[in-house]
Amino acid sequence: MGARVVVAGYLVRYPLGGYAWQALHFLAGFRALDCDVFFYEDSAYYAYAYVPGAPAMQADDYSYGVGHARAFFAAHGFADAWTFWDAGADRHFGAAAERTRATLHDADLVVNLGGVNRVARARCPRAVFVYVDLDPAYTQLRLHERDLLLRTMVEAHDVHFTLGENIGAAGCRIPAAGIAWRPIRQPVVADLWTPLADVEGAAYTTIGKWDSAGRDLTLGGEVFTWRKRTEWFRFLDLPRRTGARFRVAADVASTPDDLRRLQDAGWEVVDPLPVSRDPDTYREFIRRSRGEFTVAKDVNIRLASGWFSDRSACYLAAGRPVVNQDTGFDRVLPTGAGLFSVRDLEDAVAAVAAIETGYARHAQAARALACAQFDPAHVLAPVVAEAR
Repeated sequence: MGARVVVAGYLVRYPLGGYAWQALHFLAGFRALDCDVFFYEDSAYYAYAYVPGAPAMQADDYSYGVGHARAFFAAHGFADAWTFWDAGADRHFGAAAERTRATLHDADLVVNLGGVNRVARARCPRAVFVYVDLDPAYTQLRLHERDLLLRTMVEAHDVHFTLGENIGAAGCRIPAAGIAWRPIRQPVVADLWTPLADVEGAAYTTIGKWDSAGRDLTLGGEVFTWRKRTEWFRFLDLPRRTGARFRVAADVASTPDDLRRLQDAGWEVVDPLPVSRDPDTYREFIRRSRGEFTVAKDVNIRLASGWFSDRSACYLAAGRPVVNQDTGFDRVLPTGAGLFSVRDLEDAVAAVAAIETGYARHAQAARALACAQFDPAHVLAPVVAEAR
């Protein structure tokens, strides 16, 4: 057995399909590299938990998320390799307290996904602490704006990776803010996304949050938004221009005027909760799509972070072509076959036309791209190399 790796993630407190697959891809990826891997989560730093459909976040009952995590990990071979520590009640779910204590103590690597858990070094005395930045551009600009709490958390790690693969490279204005960021992308286990036969009449789809107000950022006097809503309207006429079906699983109904605009322009809009609350339903939604069309957040577009969604990587692995708004990811990923980077409506129209002209070829190229570019052995090897 190779390195002993603890992946600190976010699933019990946010039990949705996308978060489940993200965690599993890291776990399965490290296991494929012969690591002894363990998933860790606690409520010590951030206690609030989400229950799909509940009116508000709550911090007094984790039973829904625990059940969700237990079933999902058991279904994929990790039944005895996870724990959630309810710090308020000092109660462990999954692996017991003593097993958790020993696992943390003996860990060679602690891989912290997004910083939602704060694992004390005293609990992992021999480990190298690795931070994986899941919110590129936002993280760096907050550090640049002197967010001291964020800096303290980030600097508590020994090695720093970011999904913003262009950060630190020429042509990307995002400041490193004194951190030696190294590029990484989301690992995807292609065997978990075996392509289905083409579904007749299927739509191009995506899944996500419609709007995220209140997280604006500044750099050099410019304001950048951490939201997608405004970007969607740049592509409003895509259904009319292409004749293809497009379905968005997002909470657009929270803004009734936006919902009417999309529907009047030919977009299909569905409630995201039935799609995302169950990992298997989430996967089938992707596998039964024609492909993905989606937009990105303003800050990643204008600052060319190179961010590429783990959800989009899942579409590729499922053999579904992806048309994604340009964030500079075309500097690090091959485009033009199975994957298209678009800057405006005309680019998107041309991309959909290219896919429809040779769909089988683009579907095969999408799958091949995922296998070559998001393979866990390739993506996570630099992380495992940091183990002492």
